[in-house]
Amino acid sequence: MKTLTIDVVSDVVCPWCYVGKRRLERALALLAVQHPDVDPVVQWHTFQLNPDMPPEGMARAYYVSRKFGEDASAIYDRVAAVGKEVGIAFAFDNISRQPNTVVAHSLIAVSEPGLQQDAMVEAFFKAYFIDGLDLTEASVLMDVAQSAGMDRAAAEQHLQNSALHSQTIDSDKAAREMGITGVPFFIFNRQVGLSGAHEAETLLQGMVEAMNAATDD
Repeated sequence: MKTLTIDVVSDVVCPWCYVGKRRLERALALLAVQHPDVDPVVQWHTFQLNPDMPPEGMARAYYVSRKFGEDASAIYDRVAAVGKEVGIAFAFDNISRQPNTVVAHSLIAVSEPGLQQDAMVEAFFKAYFIDGLDLTEASVLMDVAQSAGMDRAAAEQHLQNSALHSQTIDSDKAAREMGITGVPFFIFNRQVGLSGAHEAETLLQGMVEAMNAATDD
């Protein structure tokens, strides 16, 4: 089997990242059919849309108004429409708090890449965009982590691990130093990068291009 590394830079409060995850899943399904000899390994990495967000977050309505002004409704209507196309029932009206995402990212970072990490990423997207849960609450963060298969006591330890949180902040800084300014950002075999929630076919094309480049080396 040939290995294909897929690094995804993302934020759990980024709706386009949720869309990007669905399109990546579709691209991986296409890859499995067209290139059954390839074993893709997906790993998720930290990016904070709002690195200066206070730990307690802020009221969602205030955040949206400040960031988008009168354009907010049109922007979220467009995202919701695309969400429907990929099977995501965005419930933006359920969200009352815009969180700092360092702790959520930390829980994702300590999850093993593959099915375990995928489950954690999915759980946080669902918790925020579908259920409207407050990701600034410790009990909520532990509930989400537990729902993704993490031991609750372990999740609580991660919540209190300031060294882990510092590593997460450093990962966010590293992404920016690489030149990443928007997410989702996909990196295939550390050779081909794609910025944005591209259609599955475009993501697949990037995968194939990266594999071909590796063969040529």
